[in-house]
Amino acid sequence: MKSESKETVLKMTIGDHAVEVEWEDNESVDALLELAKENPVTVQMSMYGGFEQVGSLGTSLPRNDVQTTTEAGDIVLYSGNQIVVFYGSNSWAYTRFGHITGKTAGEMAELLGNGDVTITLSVE
Repeated sequence: MKSESKETVLKMTIGDHAVEVEWEDNESVDALLELAKENPVTVQMSMYGGFEQVGSLGTSLPRNDVQTTTEAGDIVLYSGNQIVVFYGSNSWAYTRFGHITGKTAGEMAELLGNGDVTITLSVE
């Protein structure tokens, strides 16, 4: 019998590419994890500003916005109900979800900078 452990892992896929994410330890990530436990969360993303992909989560999550300068690979909550994944940099008040690891800025631009993408958040 497999017991539910604290090691429930939130997974992110961009298109059909699974990416490794170092998630923050905050109530926004906890809320995202709870959402993904019910069903995988699929978000249609749109390119914006030449440095990010933005998509609506369809619900509001707890937020603790802090003025932040982002870098390629950062994942943040914007306006409480939108997920943003960066392949460039921006400075704004966001709540940090986490950071995609093991990808260079160039690889992030390749993954996100060539048209709209779909991301999926699921629990493993």
